[in-house]
Amino acid sequence: MQHDEEQPLAGGNVNEGVVRVGDTVRRPAGPWTPAVHALLTHLHEVGFHAAPRPLGIDGKGREILTFMPGHVVWPDRFSLLEPAGQLARVARLIRDFHDAVQDFTPPPDARWQGLIPAEGGDIAEGGDIIAHHDLAPWNLVAGAEDDQWGFIDWDGAGPGSRLWDVAYAVHGFVPLSADPAWQRPDAAARLRGFVDAYGLDEAERRRLVPMLGRRTRFMHDFLRTQAARGAQPWTRLWAEGHGDVWRSDTEYIERREDQWLCALLMA
Repeated sequence: MQHDEEQPLAGGNVNEGVVRVGDTVRRPAGPWTPAVHALLTHLHEVGFHAAPRPLGIDGKGREILTFMPGHVVWPDRFSLLEPAGQLARVARLIRDFHDAVQDFTPPPDARWQGLIPAEGGDIAEGGDIIAHHDLAPWNLVAGAEDDQWGFIDWDGAGPGSRLWDVAYAVHGFVPLSADPAWQRPDAAARLRGFVDAYGLDEAERRRLVPMLGRRTRFMHDFLRTQAARGAQPWTRLWAEGHGDVWRSDTEYIERREDQWLCALLMA
């Protein structure tokens, strides 16, 4: 690839205007970009390298990030997460991020997109971290080398909580899906393995279970609201039926809360 050649990057649901240039990625910037770059810089400074490193703004006003080599897991490479050990690896990677971000102090003028507000997500009102808000298979890159796994698409980061991030990640990685093509008969065991690997205590497990349905329902309601406003790309996703998927998954999760709780609390 020539240094100045722009290659559109496919994958994910929200990637308009994202291109690769050499060993960098260029993405549309916004008012939130300086805060996100401060976050990513902090993560690398404290030793968490499973995220792109920010390199500034290019001549077209786009943010520049290091390119993470590998392939996005969803959907074609989701089988990589079939072994319980690999699912546990993802949970530990998320825990490493949460531990790394714990001591991050946002710039005093930080602005975040705020698309996905968490329960108690304002740090001044009880949120405990700057969360990613979209820790899912479509944002997990698995590299050719075994140690090259990492998360992309940090532009939606903002005040939140560990449990809010974990609840969303569980939905995508276990997965907790109503779709027969993705539904797992061992979902409860995989949920237990994920939570064990992350390291939640008993009180956190009890709080997590009802949050699983609420976090999934939030995505349905979010898409519905954005579609009513005509906001893209959410209107397109709603028209494509993503709202129906989130609603069905919510119903699937909520009907099985006793099963999830039993799995998480068994000795």
